[in-house]
Amino acid sequence: MIRKTACLIARSTDPCRNLALEKHLMDTLPESTAILFLNRSERAVTIGRNQNPWYECNVESFLESGGTIARRLTGGGTFYQDAGTVQYSIILPKTEFHAQQQLALAARAASRLGMAVQNGPGASLATAGRSFCLNAFYKAGSRALHNGVILVEPDREQMENSLLPGGKRFRDQPRPMVEALYTSLSEHLPAVDPAAVEEALVSSFASFYGSRPIWLDEQMFDESAITQTAASFADPGWVYPEALPYDFSVDETFPWGSITVLLWREGGMIRQARIFSDAMEAALFERIQQSLTGCPYLIGAISTRFQQRLGLVKDPRLLQIAGDVCKLICGRIRTLDRQGGA
Repeated sequence: MIRKTACLIARSTDPCRNLALEKHLMDTLPESTAILFLNRSERAVTIGRNQNPWYECNVESFLESGGTIARRLTGGGTFYQDAGTVQYSIILPKTEFHAQQQLALAARAASRLGMAVQNGPGASLATAGRSFCLNAFYKAGSRALHNGVILVEPDREQMENSLLPGGKRFRDQPRPMVEALYTSLSEHLPAVDPAAVEEALVSSFASFYGSRPIWLDEQMFDESAITQTAASFADPGWVYPEALPYDFSVDETFPWGSITVLLWREGGMIRQARIFSDAMEAALFERIQQSLTGCPYLIGAISTRFQQRLGLVKDPRLLQIAGDVCKLICGRIRTLDRQGGA
């Protein structure tokens, strides 16, 4: 049960610093407490924990124009951020995490402003079939994180030029237009600005948990620790995947999200595995990568590894995803064998 609530509005517009603040709040969360963290951002693309930035945005041109690319802790898809968006995070005990309830909190905030709200694709909120609020989740230890971005009045031209909607799935076919997928609050409510959205989120948060939150200040935190964590979020080694000589590739879209599996094979063994996905289950794919690395490149061995390494997983949804990934890899191997491929 949530007994205490708190709010923090970031002073900085540095996306990596704000990700560091978010992580600090999660790492130091007191028991029975929920925290609402709000921030605005300089122009940035933040990718999900398991995404490949080269699949999701025009990396070189975006960086050349002064944008920042960052990788979140949360799973899910890509967020576009600038001065016209509001980022929010709800940090709470894992036992109190309920995705639909947190989405309802955000929906209530948008409704307070006069927005007609419906559930969109994935974990998004939409109106008239286009999303204006994108969301993602992460769980670690006894704590959980729900973060999202609300498109209030973003620079639509920059957004269109920056994103590659659909990721790798549309590399060989016409890509959906950003305009067709996303809308903004200002398109429907011209008087609404980011400050009004922040106020509505705080009000909805207080109403949802039935208590007035205390206000936190960044000066309460260990600045050296925040700075160090921000540097780790800005580290290219965290943001960009290592370029390795992968010689096996398979990708697919499932109800739970899209996935690309890359394997580097050497001497009949899988020397390295890398998985990219916009699925919400941020931690699962790292476990699958570890299971595949060092495994013989044989269908039987791969199936056994999945069973052994994921045997402690109890969540039916995670088991379903892992099973889908195993079948995808083994199915691709069978196809290559029939074709006489390597």
